[in-house]
Amino acid sequence: MPASACGRSGPVVWVVPGLLTLVVTLAGIGHAQAWRDELATWSAATRPVPDLARMTRTIDAATGPYYLLMHGWTALAGTSPTALRLPSALAMAVAAALTARLGAVLVGRRAGLLAGLLFAVLPVTSRYGQEARPYALATLLAVLSTLLLVGVLRRPGRWRWAGYAVAVAALGLFHLLALTLLAAHAVVVLLVAARGPSAAGLGPPQADAAEQQRAEDPGHARPVHTSGTGPDRAGDSDPAHPRAAGPESTSSRRDSAGTRRTPAVLAWWLLALLPALLLVTPLALVARGQRGRQLDWVDPARLPDLAALPGALAQSGVVGGFVLALAALGAARLGRRALLPAAAILLPVVLVFAAGTMVPLWVTRYLVFTVPFACVLAGAALAAARVTPAPTRTPGTAKLAEPERTATPAAAGRTAAPAEAEQGPTSPRGRMAAGIAVVVLAGLLGLPDQAALRRTHEWPRSAPVDYAGAAGIIGAEQRPGDAIVYSPRDGWLFPDLGMAYHLGSRRPRDVLVVRDQRQDASLWAVECDDPARCLAGVNRVWLVVTGRRADPPAAVPGAKGDALRASYTVRQVWPRPGITVALLVR
Repeated sequence: MPASACGRSGPVVWVVPGLLTLVVTLAGIGHAQAWRDELATWSAATRPVPDLARMTRTIDAATGPYYLLMHGWTALAGTSPTALRLPSALAMAVAAALTARLGAVLVGRRAGLLAGLLFAVLPVTSRYGQEARPYALATLLAVLSTLLLVGVLRRPGRWRWAGYAVAVAALGLFHLLALTLLAAHAVVVLLVAARGPSAAGLGPPQADAAEQQRAEDPGHARPVHTSGTGPDRAGDSDPAHPRAAGPESTSSRRDSAGTRRTPAVLAWWLLALLPALLLVTPLALVARGQRGRQLDWVDPARLPDLAALPGALAQSGVVGGFVLALAALGAARLGRRALLPAAAILLPVVLVFAAGTMVPLWVTRYLVFTVPFACVLAGAALAAARVTPAPTRTPGTAKLAEPERTATPAAAGRTAAPAEAEQGPTSPRGRMAAGIAVVVLAGLLGLPDQAALRRTHEWPRSAPVDYAGAAGIIGAEQRPGDAIVYSPRDGWLFPDLGMAYHLGSRRPRDVLVVRDQRQDASLWAVECDDPARCLAGVNRVWLVVTGRRADPPAAVPGAKGDALRASYTVRQVWPRPGITVALLVR
């Protein structure tokens, strides 16, 4: 992108990443069938509000606000996989736009645009932009609250603080663990209160103004030094380096404002946290009491989990390592300007990991909201990328070609190469082209994972659960009077919810149920204590068990399995990926 475009087309910085993310996430959004977590969303969101409120008192309180949002959405849009996932796709598109905006505010327009484009092509963006869970919304709100914080720390105002307070409260309501982001916010607020915005790396980027000046008047623009390794080299200089910003008087005034102490900021920040505290505390207390049931499948955090985090977050080992390297390079280039995005990555990870060593909390997808901040740092590195051309030689000579000189006295000694500077490898256009090339490379590296996540949302992706295939068999082969039995009924694979989602009212009678999920105010149904008695008079039973089973009745434990094996024989077995259907007859 030429410098003139960077300077005059501000909306392009965030509109293009947002639209690209929307296109990418909508591609194949309905291909993967709803997996177990999305089945839980469907079950909760389609209940009447009073029943939904009762459910959150026994399970999934932390996800209750999201379920309430989806209750209203499904009433309007339906419950197809595409309809369930569309809010997440829209949220990721907005998150990409805000990521670009945050990068532009902290670093510069070119870095912001590249950060947003990188976020758009990551497999993790598609993965959680195509899932009916709250992680995409949490990602949006994490970036929004951080962007609002930067704005209010630069230009304090009551309405700005109010906007930040609303964003933080919403963040906590949709994802409790995302509030660990406030640790990063606290670091920045304390620095601003003690030493001013510049000390926290929040001084306004100056390179955009310099690039615009060079674009409008290339013959008179002052050069930007590119020989260093700091922010100047990336084309987005720090306020402490005024030589790229234009007149020294302007830079001096900006530095003076940026170093002014603002102790009242801390009081305003604490006041802005009050709505979140009042709204989230009751939710957190209820969720804490549900932790044993909610997270009984989570193992304690271990040090190897940290090493696996980049690949797990990015949904691709190679892409995760690639983004991590770019983020590290960007942080090194930015210096103190990297403080906020780096803290927004490191502090939530450290806090959740530390807690996860003591209580079951370490789940990598709970940290998806940190990905945009890694992209901001990576965008700073990409903004400094350039290609090194081969030296040009004049025909018949061994000397490098000399730039042409202008013929006017006023331009004596000045190169007449504004067009070359505009298009060369170190020009804004050249750097943008090189940055986009790296973004394309990241997208290509993630293509296998992009294709895989559109086939299944299960992890590992080699172990999908084909609820739709099992439901299709039952729907095609069932007869009036048939019954259906599930095993296991108390786990997290939800074979009963899978059949209910795909078969609806065509599902055979659930003969063992005495209280369904809605009546029990949970995600699990309650079955009768005497299965043999409840099965009396039923001649054909459809048995649905998780996993691939050669002898499905043998996989059913307890009295239910005893009753099935004693009274029925297997007529036919249909193994499907991750699930098995068997027809039992007396």
